[in-house]
Amino acid sequence: MLFSMKFKTVGLIGKQAHQGANLSFKALIVYLTERGCRILVETNTAQKLDTNGCESADITEIGKQADLAIVVGGDGNMLGAARVLAEYNVAVVGVNRGNLGFLTDINPNDIEPQLDSIFDGDCQIEQRFLLEVEVYRDGKVQSKDSAVNEVVIHHGKVAHMMEFEVYLDDNFVFSQRSDGLIVATPTGSTAYSLSGGGPILTPNLDALTLVPMFPHTLSSRPIVVDANSTVKLKVSPENTDNMQVSCDSHIVLTVLPGDEIVICKNPAKLSLIHPKDYNYFNVLRTKLGWGSKLY
Repeated sequence: MLFSMKFKTVGLIGKQAHQGANLSFKALIVYLTERGCRILVETNTAQKLDTNGCESADITEIGKQADLAIVVGGDGNMLGAARVLAEYNVAVVGVNRGNLGFLTDINPNDIEPQLDSIFDGDCQIEQRFLLEVEVYRDGKVQSKDSAVNEVVIHHGKVAHMMEFEVYLDDNFVFSQRSDGLIVATPTGSTAYSLSGGGPILTPNLDALTLVPMFPHTLSSRPIVVDANSTVKLKVSPENTDNMQVSCDSHIVLTVLPGDEIVICKNPAKLSLIHPKDYNYFNVLRTKLGWGSKLY
């Protein structure tokens, strides 16, 4: 699609103390300076770089002021930035300096031509939704956070079962004894959920996948539900130890026996920019090692 929007203020965020990432940051600063952009470098990143007089700002200020945020690193760096930036409707693009790179599309060797296309409006943009999770105790919110990929309820101990019930829009779905449950967005369907045997959801689907983790029954299977549903997990008071809720494997919320966990769609959306030649199925073939065309 073609953008009418001009990127005048650009934020730089990402992996620090990494030789390859530092090279990409330096190349970006030169490029953006030549473009006449105002450059905001995330505070922790700025401390590790010679930013040549660029402004330093925390990620919240970048969200408030930037038209475009460029994240240098892997998917983990993108997820950490996206949870904040989505609240401010900032366009986000990634330079891949990680391993898989499902969310970071720009090849470090092609920064200039790829950004030329983006600045000229010859690119694609996707709206990816996030999840919001709240932990309730005795009817009161104890903690909450958001996730781009997945919300996972799991035991604090390795290979330790827990008991809980799952409700969908207040309708009882099932009870379970297992290591936990993964609630994943389409974006997260190629991450932890995939490793747990969940289905791949294409990004345009307005759906969630619920993936049991090592359930103590052979009949328990992943289920795909409407993303506008409210998922509620009631943790059995019979559990003897504390549990946890993880958001994108970064944020950990404590859960006690008897707590309730409510998961729903976050009103904020991640505006993810892709280069013009981006194709989701090309990404899957490349990252997951799928076979090429036969004819």
